[in-house]
Amino acid sequence: MKDTLRHKGKRNRLAETVAEKGITDPKVLDAIRSVPRHLFMDSSFEDHAYQDKAFPIAAGQTISQPFTVAFQTQLLEVSPGDNILEIGTGSGYQTAVLLEMKARVYSIERQLELFKRTSLFLPKLGYRPKKLIFGDGYKGLPEEAPFDGIIVTAGAPEVPRPLLAQLKVGGRLVIPVGGATQTMTMFTRKSAMEFEKKEFGEFRFVPLLEDKN
Repeated sequence: MKDTLRHKGKRNRLAETVAEKGITDPKVLDAIRSVPRHLFMDSSFEDHAYQDKAFPIAAGQTISQPFTVAFQTQLLEVSPGDNILEIGTGSGYQTAVLLEMKARVYSIERQLELFKRTSLFLPKLGYRPKKLIFGDGYKGLPEEAPFDGIIVTAGAPEVPRPLLAQLKVGGRLVIPVGGATQTMTMFTRKSAMEFEKKEFGEFRFVPLLEDKN
């Protein structure tokens, strides 16, 4: 598939849609306009790629709804050069949005099929994360910590403590917490021991799986 003027026009309309739903950060909207979402999906879904909907990808996972991607990204308040840890690389779409915003992205994926596919695919589009890791997102990435922001793209039954520990003071963890539906939750690290918690309504994600070994 190619990225055409028609696709770019659809992305502009998608950015307008998420803006109407409350996304105000111009850097996030520019990223939504820039990332060719149709290339991250099966070609049979191309006609639907710029609808504000989630769609299936490999390994029983989904590519998140664009509004959800934009909402989580806006909560992170990404600045150029920020070190961002992403838990759940998936299709790589969220990764690409963060890279468009000039973040330094470290991303962990526990589904081997998705990890292999996305590791090959992102560089073909010119997207080069600092690291793509096959592993357990519950543990974070302590060797690269601390992070300016951590984003979790799967529903967690509880907040993994290692992720909180790997935030810089002033850093933000954005994570959907709950069972069948999740509450979008943001933790901001105020000091070595103090975190501020805010909640932002219900969302629905595939579950975040923990390696019990």
